[in-house]
Amino acid sequence: MSTLTDKLDLSGRVVVVTGGSRGIGRGIVQAFAENGAEVVIASRKLENCERVAAEVSAATGVRAAAFGYHAGRWDDSERLADFVYETFGRCDVLINNAGMSPVYGDSLANVTEELYDKTHAVNAKGPFRLCALIGQRMYDAGSGVILNVTTAGTLRPGIDDLPYAMAKAGLNALTLALAGQFAPRVRTNLLMPGGFESDISANWPAGWKESAAAMNPMKRLGVPEDLANLAVFLASDAAAYLNGAQVLADGGLFRTL
Repeated sequence: MSTLTDKLDLSGRVVVVTGGSRGIGRGIVQAFAENGAEVVIASRKLENCERVAAEVSAATGVRAAAFGYHAGRWDDSERLADFVYETFGRCDVLINNAGMSPVYGDSLANVTEELYDKTHAVNAKGPFRLCALIGQRMYDAGSGVILNVTTAGTLRPGIDDLPYAMAKAGLNALTLALAGQFAPRVRTNLLMPGGFESDISANWPAGWKESAAAMNPMKRLGVPEDLANLAVFLASDAAAYLNGAQVLADGGLFRTL
C-alpha cells in the first residue's frame, strides 16, 4: 500500500506553468521540481524563463525547459502546446497561473478599452485556449490534471480591480465546465488565492499590503510557497478524488468579513 509520501512524488511527470518565471508561478515551479517533476516555464520574457529553468535544474537535477509565451495571444497557446509535446512527448499537469491586474485608480470610468481587453485576454482568453488544446490531449492520452489560478476577489469583487475579477470569474466558470467535460480521465481544480506577495501586489497603492495583512486572521499576506504546496497536493495522486474543487487560500479573510 502506497504512503502519502509516495502519492506526493511527481517524478517523471511533465508540468507546464504559465507565468512561471516569477512570483507565485516561480514558487510553483520550484515546488514541483523539488517533488521530482519535469517543468516547462512559460512566460512573456524568454530570458527570464531561461534563467529560472537553469536555476531549477541546478538546484533539483530535474529537466526544465523555457518558453516565451504571451497568454493574451491566441496563437501562442498553440505554439506552447506543440512545444511541450514535441519536447517532452506528454503533459501531465497544466497550471494556468499567468495573470495581470492593471491599476486604474478609484473610478471605473478610468478603465480604457485597451486595458479591459488586455486584462481579459491574459486572464481568461489564454487559459481557455490552452485548456482546450492541452486538456484534450490529456484526455486522449488517458490522464492529466489542470489547475487554474484565479483570485478570492471573484467572490467579493470591488471596483478597484473589477476587470481582473471579471476575467478571473470567467476562468472559474471554465474550470467547473472542464471538471465535467474531461472527467474522469482529467481532473480540473481551482486555486483562489487572496492577498499574496506577488507581482500584482507589488503594484498595489502605498499602504495596501500592510492594511491587507492587518485585516487577515493570519496577520500576514500569503507567500508563493503557500500556494505552491497546495498546487503540488492537488496535482498529485493524494488528491485523486478532487475534481471541480474551488480551493480558497486567503488565510480565512473572506470568511471573517
